[in-house]
Amino acid sequence: MSYQQTYTQLPAPCIIDFGIVANKDDMRRLLIDLNRVRYIHTLDGKLQSEGEGWILEVFSDPTRSTLVANQRLYLNIQSFDYLELDQISSTETYYNLIQDNRQLRLIPLTNNLHEGGSSRNLDADALEAMVTQVLSAKWDVQLDDDDCPF
Repeated sequence: MSYQQTYTQLPAPCIIDFGIVANKDDMRRLLIDLNRVRYIHTLDGKLQSEGEGWILEVFSDPTRSTLVANQRLYLNIQSFDYLELDQISSTETYYNLIQDNRQLRLIPLTNNLHEGGSSRNLDADALEAMVTQVLSAKWDVQLDDDDCPF
């Protein structure tokens, strides 16, 4: 007697306003559009720190850290096991980044729909930091090209 196993492909998840996001690409897509946020960092349910800041970078690299300092957030989605979406009200969603007993809650303070799309109101320090990163990356590429014997 032969047994033929039939596999059916399940549809991709559909998450609207609340739920758990474990796929790293989906986590990055959700976070990349955030601008200014209020953040709340808890460990074992106890408040560790909180504040407001600008998300300057969202990336996925297992060798780099998530950094929160001086009102700037550099979020590495590899630092977290999953992202939990929930709502404050029917129109406001917040993001909980979870890793074991650590939680970083991000509450958007800006709304791209009301502020003309993805334009950001960056302060001078945040803009300078971004320009420095771009120039540094360009210099690194040029140095790599100079080392190449071809």
